[in-house]
Amino acid sequence: MAGPRIGSVCSGYRGLDMAVERVFGGTTAWVSDIDPGANKILAHHWPQVPNLGDIKTVDWSAVEPVDICCGGYPCQPFSIAGEKRGTADERHIWPHIAHSLGVLRPRIAVFENVGNHLRLGFDTVLADLARLGFDAEWLCLRASDVGAPHPRRRLILLAVAQDADREPRVEWRVAAPGQEEGGGAWSDAGGRGGAPADGTCDSSAGAWGKYEPAVRRWERAAGRAAPHPVNAMGRLSTAAVEWMMGLPAGHVTGVPGLTRSEQLHALGNGVVPQQVEAALRVLAARAGLTRSLAVAA
Repeated sequence: MAGPRIGSVCSGYRGLDMAVERVFGGTTAWVSDIDPGANKILAHHWPQVPNLGDIKTVDWSAVEPVDICCGGYPCQPFSIAGEKRGTADERHIWPHIAHSLGVLRPRIAVFENVGNHLRLGFDTVLADLARLGFDAEWLCLRASDVGAPHPRRRLILLAVAQDADREPRVEWRVAAPGQEEGGGAWSDAGGRGGAPADGTCDSSAGAWGKYEPAVRRWERAAGRAAPHPVNAMGRLSTAAVEWMMGLPAGHVTGVPGLTRSEQLHALGNGVVPQQVEAALRVLAARAGLTRSLAVAA
């Protein structure tokens, strides 16, 4: 039986996708993003994977079908930091994603957004998923709940098609923690890697002041030492932000031609992969995926 094929919308640096691949296995068929910085990251790490670009203009009937669709669609319509216009915001692209699900008919869909989405616009998401024949599970989890030194509360949604066990069968490998393909170390995950362009490792005592205990906790969880918080110019180190987001060293900061502004923009729009992984394990158990879709080895 074949493993699942994954399609990614609003891909960014693919933090969500990393967690999906670790939990369910599979290979990526295509990605999509319109942000110039994100597209540099995608082209650098996944040069052979097609980038569909603007999902509002994609002819989904011509796109390779996938078993899993995932994406972190724009949070600005729902964020408490924005105007909170919800579905009236021009950046609200969920209807285009719902259309893609109706055409592609994946077996599983995974999405993430800000926690405030629960209060604004999430009812339309659930209604669309039900209309399309998906059962949904969701929860909110903070990055700090998995050890990160910042809260970053996120809503994680897992939707399973009611006919997910249709033919041809797919080998669902809901891996136990630490049993993921390639091992369990997040510090080794992702693409081509590269040396961070901004900041050097500095785990010496005193560098982080009152945040020292939180930083040490994340060093243990993330599996690598924290970069120095500021660079040689005295500005916030993008390598430190990359580390706080739970990414391998150089995943963003080592991408050739990516400006400091693009690095910070990509990191600010991303999600902590370890946070999504933890949420998906809970949601997969709730949805009964390990029972109804897993195939015995």
